[in-house]
Amino acid sequence: MRLRRTWRGLGMRSEWKELSIENLKSDKKNAIAMGPFGSRIKAENFTNAGIPIIKGTNLNGDFINEDKYDFLTEEKADELKASNAFPLDIVITHRGTIGQVGLIPKNSKFKRYVVSQSQLKVTLDQEKMNPYYLYYFFKSKLGQHRLLMNASQVGVPAIAQASTSVKKILVPHPSLDSQNKIVEILLSLDDKIELNRKMNETLEAMAQALFKSWFVDFDPVHAKAKCQSDAELELAAKELGISKEILELFPNEFVESEMGMIPEGWEVSTIEDEFSVTMGQSPSGKSYNETKNGMIFFQGRRDFGTYFPSERVYTTEPKRLAKEDDILLSVRAPVGDINIAMKACCIGRGLSALKHKSNSISYSYLSIKNLRVYFDGFNTEGTVFGSVNQNTLKSLNILNNEEVIQKFNDVAEPMFQQIKNNSIEILSLEKTRDILLPKLLSGELDVSTMEVI
Repeated sequence: MRLRRTWRGLGMRSEWKELSIENLKSDKKNAIAMGPFGSRIKAENFTNAGIPIIKGTNLNGDFINEDKYDFLTEEKADELKASNAFPLDIVITHRGTIGQVGLIPKNSKFKRYVVSQSQLKVTLDQEKMNPYYLYYFFKSKLGQHRLLMNASQVGVPAIAQASTSVKKILVPHPSLDSQNKIVEILLSLDDKIELNRKMNETLEAMAQALFKSWFVDFDPVHAKAKCQSDAELELAAKELGISKEILELFPNEFVESEMGMIPEGWEVSTIEDEFSVTMGQSPSGKSYNETKNGMIFFQGRRDFGTYFPSERVYTTEPKRLAKEDDILLSVRAPVGDINIAMKACCIGRGLSALKHKSNSISYSYLSIKNLRVYFDGFNTEGTVFGSVNQNTLKSLNILNNEEVIQKFNDVAEPMFQQIKNNSIEILSLEKTRDILLPKLLSGELDVSTMEVI
């Protein structure tokens, strides 16, 4: 996405008035409404399907995260009618993780929602304000500042008199045409970001399915055991979506091992023998900063994004380093979350860095991810939090067959290289969006002279 620009000068648009959300909300009843009191939604009200409840966990991404919901029956949702929310409503967390803002998009999965007791919803008069414009305003520094002006940090963080406070928030109010243009520019960036994320999910799912077929379910071994001729081998390979040459790399029998039945000729090895392993060590706290002074520092899972961690904290005294494309594994609180290092970085004691001896991103990532069942066992031990030490991590068993691994890498590595390229573009698009956002919302950029290409 590129923006063609001609300039008419920079600076604040003095002709932009500011209107309160009270003046921008819809005239409909309950246009601004809090979620129901906790006593009105109990665990026994939850169902497996029906009307979804929007919670804070649904507001931790762009617009709204629709991956997981609790549900209420339609009858219960009708009972909580004032707290119902619909496409193009704004949802704000007023208690707990305050500052969270979401927007139910036009193409949302559901036609109706209920906001939880920690959220409130705003329905706008769309002849006065584009809902996406208000959403982007609340994501800006100015919007966050005004949203949190009445926040109380005593006890559970909360916005005092939440609905009254939100009604009083002033919002820059350009013409609806200008709002729509600002939204078009920002939405084009977010649409491309979302497209890349979905492409990454698809690519990983394809590589994951191949890994599971070859290294978990051993589908080629089962298929080859049934073949009596070259013609049958050709047909079996075709059904598996692989070449006959690849199928011939697999045996046609299983043998007993300490890991159970495994393909004949394969070896039971360990993480220590198959991977380089670096355990993290946290630098001194005085070396931390968020001003990009020194090296990127990842302490643990809280820094993790979808595939590659986002740059947040830096250190001037790095201790243990992960190399570019190393697998970052969370080794405490909890054990088992994984990601990939975009570039060389410092890792704290909550992480380890691993890389398979094949030097492959794809096999390194998927084989460590496949050990999740073992890592989950560590999370159930102990009274404080789960953790795994270096010796235990290195002693975990893993299968090895160099020829099959190399062939897997030939197929899967291009997928992970594309995931990396898409992730780099996502970071670039997010940076562009974050730079443009305050400039567009302040009127510093004249949107009438900008064209989305």
